Amino acid sequence: MFDTLSDKLGSAVKSLSGRGRITEANVREAMGEVRTALIEADVNLEVVDEFCEQVLVDAMGEEVTSSLKPGQQMIGIVHRHLVELMGTAETPLVFMDPGPTVIMLCGLQGTGKTTTCGKLAAWLKQRGRNTLVAACDLQRPAAVEQLRVVVEGVEATARGNAKVDFYGEPEKCAEYGQAVGVAVEVGIHALKKARKEKYDVLLLDTAGRLHVDDDLMGELQAVQRSLNPHQVLLVVDAMAGQDAVYSAREFHQRLSVDGVILTKLDSDTRGGAALSVRQVTGAPITFIGTGEKSDQLETFHPDRMAGRILGMGDVVSLVEKAQDEVDEAEAEALAEKMMKGEFSMNDFIKQLKSIRRMGSMKSLLGLLPGVGKTIKNLDVDEAQFDRLEAMVNSMTPNERENAKSITKPRVRRISRGSGTSNTDVNRLLKQFEMIKKMTGQMAGMGMLGKMKAMKNAGGDPESAMAGMGMPDMGALAGMGRGGKSTKTSSVKKQFKQRKKRK
Repeated sequence: MFDTLSDKLGSAVKSLSGRGRITEANVREAMGEVRTALIEADVNLEVVDEFCEQVLVDAMGEEVTSSLKPGQQMIGIVHRHLVELMGTAETPLVFMDPGPTVIMLCGLQGTGKTTTCGKLAAWLKQRGRNTLVAACDLQRPAAVEQLRVVVEGVEATARGNAKVDFYGEPEKCAEYGQAVGVAVEVGIHALKKARKEKYDVLLLDTAGRLHVDDDLMGELQAVQRSLNPHQVLLVVDAMAGQDAVYSAREFHQRLSVDGVILTKLDSDTRGGAALSVRQVTGAPITFIGTGEKSDQLETFHPDRMAGRILGMGDVVSLVEKAQDEVDEAEAEALAEKMMKGEFSMNDFIKQLKSIRRMGSMKSLLGLLPGVGKTIKNLDVDEAQFDRLEAMVNSMTPNERENAKSITKPRVRRISRGSGTSNTDVNRLLKQFEMIKKMTGQMAGMGMLGKMKAMKNAGGDPESAMAGMGMPDMGALAGMGRGGKSTKTSSVKKQFKQRKKRK
C-alpha cells in the first residue's frame, strides 16, 4: 500500500534539495508533482486541491532551519498536513458501564464485513471484553454460517481470557423478504441474551448490497432505531477507491456513522480512500484491516500512517506488536537464561513463532524507517521459516537444549527428518550460535530493564525490542537461504588474494 504514492512524494520534495530557502516558485513546482501523485493515488479531487493549497500557504517563504535541508523541512510540512487530513488523533471505541456496549457493523457486500466482525471480536477478546456476535445478515443462509465459523475460529485461536460467542437464527433466513423486521427481531433476541448473560459487547453483523439502495438503508435504519447501538462502524474496501468514498458518504448521511474501518490495506490499493474518506464523510477512521487473519486489525493512528506514506517507518507500531506477543514473565525468565548462557533451540523457536505471529517479515521490515522503499521489490521466502521449525522439530529434546551435542551423524538424521540438506542444518547451527552470543551480550547490557522502563513510562522503542529477547530479524531472514554467509565469502576472498600474491 502507498508504495507508488510514497515514491512520487519523495521525488517531489527532492526537487527542493540544495535550495537555501523555500520560496513560492520552488514550492509550487514541488506541489505540482505532489498533486499529480495524489490524483494518481485516487484521492478525491476536492481533497487534493484543498490539501495542496494548505501546504503551499504553510510553506511559502518559510526559512530553512540550519539543521534541516529544504527537502527535509518540506517533508515535515507535508507530514503535518497529512495528519490533519486523516484526523489529528486516533478515535478509540467507547464502552458503556454497565454493558453491553452495542456496536453495529454495516457496509456493502464484498468489503470484508463478516471477516472484520471476527477480527473486531478477537481485538475485544484480547482486551478482556466478553463479546457476543449476532448474525443479522439474513439475505443469504451462507452469511449466517460463515459468521458462525469465523466466530468459533476466533474463540479457539485468539489470545485473551475473555470469551467470544455466536448468536444466530438461521431458520429466519427463509422468512427474509417475506416478513418485515426479521433482522430486527434477531437483533432484539441477541440483545436480550447479551444482557441476561452479562456480555460486555454485542456486535451486530448486518446485511449488505452490491450498491447503496433504499431497501438496504431502510433495513439498517430499522435495526438502528430498534436496538439503538452505541456506535455504528462502516466497513469500507480500500481497493474500491473513490467508489468507496462516495458510498461511505451515503451511509454517513443516512446512518450518522461513528467510525470507518478500512479493509484490504495489505493489497496493492493506491491509498486514495484512506486519504479521502474522513475529509469527504466527516467520519473518522477507527481501524484498518491488514490481512485475512483474526489478529490483523490495527487501531488507526493518523500520525503513524502519515509517517508510513512518507517513508518514515512506524517503529512504535512495531514495538506494540512485539509487546502484544511477549509475556513479561516469559521475557524475564528468558533474560535470566540468556545471562547464564542457557539460551536453547526451544527458546529460539518460541521467539521465532512470536515474530511470525506479528506478521510477515516484509511487513515488519517495512515499519522500520528508511527500509520500506528498499524492500519494495524484495521477495521474502516465508517458507524458509517453516524449514527452520522443521529442522528444530526433528531434533531430540536433548539436542534442542544443547545444540553443541549435534554431531555429523545427527546432522544427517535431522536433515532427513526435516526434508532439508546437511548444509541447511549446519547453517542453522552456526546462525544459532551467533544469535546465542548476541542475546547473551544484550542481556549483559541490561536490556530487560530498559524494556520495563519503556513499558511503564515510555522510552526508546529499539531498546524495548532488544529487551524482549527477540532475535535479530536480519539474521533470521538470512537463515535457510541457499547463499553463503558474508563472513565465509570474505575469508575465501582473502585466501584467494594471498594465493595470487604468492
